[in-house]
Amino acid sequence: MNKEKEVFDYDEDDSVKFIQNHLPKEMKNKISDDEISYIVDLIYEFYEKNGFLEEDENDSVEIDEDELIAYAIENARKDDIRKFTDDEIEAIVSGELAYCDSLNLFD
Repeated sequence: MNKEKEVFDYDEDDSVKFIQNHLPKEMKNKISDDEISYIVDLIYEFYEKNGFLEEDENDSVEIDEDELIAYAIENARKDDIRKFTDDEIEAIVSGELAYCDSLNLFD
């Protein structure tokens, strides 16, 4: 029951706002909300590809942050939506992970 509540606490708009606030000062106002949403979509694509979104109360989720960042960088370059720097992608991923932590989604 508690797991179900946690899922409903996630809000994409709140995630984007949280990440915008989490970005380093030099990146603020350089990355649009849509660009953040795009990287967040890549993050959840990575989760799905690795089976992290399958609900099993007995499994603990161990996310390799370096692997996640590498996946986002590789796919962002392949999709060529925008010329993201590695640091920008890393900051967005870090912000999304911090947002999820604030909701206790991965406990």
